Amino acid sequence: RALDLEHVKLFINPVLSGSSHIHFKPLNILFSCFCYRIYIQNLQQLQVIRFVVAEINGNPDILPNVTLGFQAYDSCDVLQLDLKGALQAVTGYDRIIPNYRCAGDVSLSSIIGPSISTHSILLSHILRLFSYPLISHYATSPLLSNKREFPSFFRTVPSDIFQSKGLADLLLHLGWTWVGLLAVDTDYGQQGIQLVQQGIVSAGACVAFSENILTSHPDRNAPHIVKVMKVSTAKVVVIFANGIDLIPILEEMIKQNITRILIASDAWSISTMASLKTFSAHLVGTIGIALNSGTIPGLREFLNTIHPSMTLGRYLIRIFWELTFSCKFIDDKNQTGYFSNAVKECTGSENLASVQNVYTDVSNLRTTYSVYTAVHAVTKSLEDMKNCKYPQGSCPDIWNFKPWQLLYYLKKVRFKLKDGREVYFDKNGDPPTVYDIVNWHLSPSGDMHHVKVGSYDMAAPPGKVFTINTSAIIWTTGERQVPISVCSQSCPPGFWKAARKGEPVCCFQCVPCPQGEITNQTDSFTCIKCLWDMWPNSEKTTCQPKPVEYLSYEDPLGTILSSTSVISSLVPVAILKIFIKFKTTPIVKANNYSLSCLLLVSLSFCFLCSLVFIGYPQPVNCLLRQVTFGMVFAICVSCILAKTIMVVFAFMATKPGSNLKKWTNPHVSYVMVFICSLLQFILCITWLSIASPYPEQNIETQPRLIIIQCNEGSPTAFWCMLGYLGLLASISFVVAFLARRLPDSFNEAKFITFSMLAFLSVWVSFIPASVSAQGKYTVAMEIFAILASSWALVVCMFANKCFIILSARPTPLATAELTAKHRR
Repeated sequence: RALDLEHVKLFINPVLSGSSHIHFKPLNILFSCFCYRIYIQNLQQLQVIRFVVAEINGNPDILPNVTLGFQAYDSCDVLQLDLKGALQAVTGYDRIIPNYRCAGDVSLSSIIGPSISTHSILLSHILRLFSYPLISHYATSPLLSNKREFPSFFRTVPSDIFQSKGLADLLLHLGWTWVGLLAVDTDYGQQGIQLVQQGIVSAGACVAFSENILTSHPDRNAPHIVKVMKVSTAKVVVIFANGIDLIPILEEMIKQNITRILIASDAWSISTMASLKTFSAHLVGTIGIALNSGTIPGLREFLNTIHPSMTLGRYLIRIFWELTFSCKFIDDKNQTGYFSNAVKECTGSENLASVQNVYTDVSNLRTTYSVYTAVHAVTKSLEDMKNCKYPQGSCPDIWNFKPWQLLYYLKKVRFKLKDGREVYFDKNGDPPTVYDIVNWHLSPSGDMHHVKVGSYDMAAPPGKVFTINTSAIIWTTGERQVPISVCSQSCPPGFWKAARKGEPVCCFQCVPCPQGEITNQTDSFTCIKCLWDMWPNSEKTTCQPKPVEYLSYEDPLGTILSSTSVISSLVPVAILKIFIKFKTTPIVKANNYSLSCLLLVSLSFCFLCSLVFIGYPQPVNCLLRQVTFGMVFAICVSCILAKTIMVVFAFMATKPGSNLKKWTNPHVSYVMVFICSLLQFILCITWLSIASPYPEQNIETQPRLIIIQCNEGSPTAFWCMLGYLGLLASISFVVAFLARRLPDSFNEAKFITFSMLAFLSVWVSFIPASVSAQGKYTVAMEIFAILASSWALVVCMFANKCFIILSARPTPLATAELTAKHRR
């Protein structure tokens, strides 16, 4: 019987050999020789071998005076029949005689086939013993690339290693990180799907489920598989299987009414078995990776030349004829079994050129083109061997060569086909890796078409290895955009992916970036910390320069405080003018005129010293502002202390026998002011010498701001200076408080008591307020304390005196008393 491409034996004068499965598995694998379904596409491949052999034999420039022939063997896709056919090809007759070739008059050059990887592995182990080249047109298992195990194996299709990488790249390119995997339980399916899984997992994607299509089960385990698909949230399923094994899965999907985006391996990406109209709703939109297509000039016309009367393959051609034209050959005793009650008789005059089917379609030849390439590879190797130029007769005889001699040339073969495609085998026996990416479209007539939408070419320049036109893809879901198949939605910029405990890495939750960090990409695993002088925007997608903060004159708060300081400083000056104008009055004389003038001048400077705190903190400002504040207030409080003590001495000196009269001299008060101020001066000089203040950029208090502030250098020195002022004020307050009841019509100790009480209250309140305040408000708080304490002294010490001076003249009695007091 005629054979399919599972084995095609290539002989030299006359025959070339091969093996294939025009039919599918027999009803009884071991005993039946009747295959229950014909595979028309493999019939096309058989005719291609006829076409190529005839083309080569008719070309005088290729192997002149040498005739190629071939034999074919139909294995029905059964391992036992594949093995039987290969051994028959080696023996040379219809029987098998191990390790012996009976047909000595012709040389067996090679065997093309089988198409199944598992079968190729078995045959390669056997044929390696004889060193016969085995060239498969469809076996893609990565195991066959091991030249130590399979030294005589070659193939004209890429290894599944590259197919699996291409499928993984396809999934990742389309953004599918949550996919299901189905694989037939053969070497092809298991190894292929494992490589796909490794590829997508290493790239960060995840497998939602992985199930096996069990070929030992009549239903292929379809109910369980489809149930898993239905429960899973994955919208994309990668299937490594043959078209015939996929049919039960599709039938069950229809039964359970589910659709998924199917990703096809090369075994069924262009299958005609699964593209029946029954499954069109579930298969439209399928994306597959397929063998690179090619064209063979003149093939269509040659295919139309077959006829039921032909000797070669007559049985298969007659079955094909009956199926194509829906007729029955009367002379056959219903051998085919396809039509028991034929509606018409086959005459043999039917016009095959008018038929459009899988057999006559030569627009996108894939597997057929792979067979075409295999025959030309063997032919080129024979030609190179015939043209051998080695001296001393070491070249093999083209009429009587050994298999290992041709194997040598087959490893080094390199040539170009008519369409310009270069053919060669690498060190593993694999050809250049080129795939087409196809999309299944449904035509208005209901037929399924495989439309090329991209390519995967490992020989292409970087950046062009993987190309796909997503706008040309029709999706199963009917969407215009690429559908989404993810376990968790993408995290937008500003968030990072936090894995869920016990779940795959693709299942995560989106967590906002911590304070001071950003992400500017989708699906970031970590956040990026901004530079010290940068801060994230509100979306946490970019780092922006931090705002600089300090108490400036342009700031409304700074404007108010500076204006208040300047205006307030004029009040002591105005009071000083009053005192100068009325210095001859008893009330001015009684208040120690010189000391009061010094106090008013220092109070004016107390108001003005707050201006040093406003504006950009320059090194000079930082160096002087606290020292200026400390010295001015030290003079001011020292004057009040001196006035307080002088009041006490004045009244105590009136007692008989008192020795304190000498201490009522005005110079004593000046000495007291000098000594008290000198101590503060020494403290400030020591502070500046040991740890002077300096400007700094503070990012700790408020991380989103750069606070330009003055570092006091030594906080201890600052609080010592402030504490010294508090000590002077406390002593003055205690003394004045004790002297408040001294008998006199005008006792200044009462006003000093109130002024010191207000002064101390302001600065005691300042301590917690300054600790709680931040940034420019800390400075504003100190300025407020300066202004408030200065106003307390001005009001308590001089308001009543000015009122008396300006509102009414002193009575004669009061004048006499004040004059007497002054004289004392």
